[in-house]
Amino acid sequence: MALTPRLSGQVAARAHHSPSARLLQKIAPFFAIGQVSGGPLLLASIVALVVVNSPLGASWARLWDAPLRISYGSLTAGRPLAEWVNDALMPLFFLIIGTEVKREFTKGSLASLRTAFLPVAGAAGGLIVPIAIYLAFNYGTPTQHGWGVVAAMDTAFSLAIVAMFTTRLPAAVRAVLLAFAAIDDVFGLLVIAIAYTQSLDWWYLLAAGAAYLAIVVLLRLRLVSSVAYVLLGVAVWIGVLGSGIHPTIAGVAIGLLLPTTSRLSERRFASRVQQPVDRIRQALEAAEDAPDDALAERERDRAQSQLGYIHEMAAATDEAAERLVRILTPWVSYLVLPLFALSNVRIHLSGELIAAAVHAPLALGIVAGLVVGKPVGFLLATWLATVIGPARLPEGVTWRMILGVGGVAGIGFTISLFIAELAFGGSEGTEMAALAVLVASLISGVFGYAVLWSAASPADDEAEETDGKEAAGRADADGGQ
Repeated sequence: MALTPRLSGQVAARAHHSPSARLLQKIAPFFAIGQVSGGPLLLASIVALVVVNSPLGASWARLWDAPLRISYGSLTAGRPLAEWVNDALMPLFFLIIGTEVKREFTKGSLASLRTAFLPVAGAAGGLIVPIAIYLAFNYGTPTQHGWGVVAAMDTAFSLAIVAMFTTRLPAAVRAVLLAFAAIDDVFGLLVIAIAYTQSLDWWYLLAAGAAYLAIVVLLRLRLVSSVAYVLLGVAVWIGVLGSGIHPTIAGVAIGLLLPTTSRLSERRFASRVQQPVDRIRQALEAAEDAPDDALAERERDRAQSQLGYIHEMAAATDEAAERLVRILTPWVSYLVLPLFALSNVRIHLSGELIAAAVHAPLALGIVAGLVVGKPVGFLLATWLATVIGPARLPEGVTWRMILGVGGVAGIGFTISLFIAELAFGGSEGTEMAALAVLVASLISGVFGYAVLWSAASPADDEAEETDGKEAAGRADADGGQ
């Protein structure tokens, strides 16, 4: 999601008076409130790296490894603080991803079967090729089972890079990236569920399925109250967590259920509220002319009743998916993702670790899998899907843009760190894998940005600069009046 037109105009006006504002215009998408932004996540990652490699590193690790217990009577749930962040907070991030993906597939630029098939094919290629490259380096070695580290991408960082281009790229580019990222992350979560789940409790999984089915039934019945959905969503999360599957998959699953259409159209809203508005006017006029306070109070109560009706009708025009994303996004961007970085980035940078990583099949496989495998797999699979399959590129999207999307897909952070911890269990392999993910993310970010930057024609650059100058000129003219 790019900056809003109003905010873009404000930044352009400031850039007219301050050259430093041009830099802020570029980095603003990393801290945008209206979308899941990667800026707070990046800053938290830097803080974590600095603290871990300082004299406070040991105390920092003990802080996040300290158990946090929640008890009620004889029931007690206890686990390290870092695990609470991963298991209780991160599902909110994937809830947003699942919700936005459903919106794109039902009413966005991916609503047609041929364009929807494109990111599915790309996600398949972006999964198979990186894993094949990783296994080419690690097959037959003790690190062979770490192939899942290259399975998924970091959605927040990749979306932030695409958002830096605001109007320079078609909106469908973000839609393709969002759909690809979500499908890619779902593949990663399935990898966790299948390859790295130590044990599976079918009773908990059955309970999660029952709660999930109950949500479907309530949606069919068009139940309005959100309390039941929240309670059932928590039940799904508890069931998935207790089953042994990583609970982030519960967030994606619930997000895919949320309605992407409103209960009441704007046209029907306008027709339904006209009479209540007239009644409010009549009640207020009657209250002013009332002979006593008691009668005036009754008339004001009648007006309040009509206002309550209008309020409910207005709420019915807001789709549930958009409302949830609007509520959760600031919390996820500025609390959940930074806490994830602070608790999970524990790379002790040392000459020995870097020297070992340069020649280690584990690190080489991760870097090659993410930096090379993701863009090559995504580009190749989407091209094949358009040549021999039903897919087609969305309007305005070029193959260079597709390569850029594949490039930023090599930024691996959230799921990659999850899987590294699961695969190597806090051993030295975890630290080396995290270092490789960090290096691969930096390379992929630079490569993806460069490709996307080159995908915009010079005419687009000039138009954007002209729009900025015109917006600044209008701001000057308004200020002089």
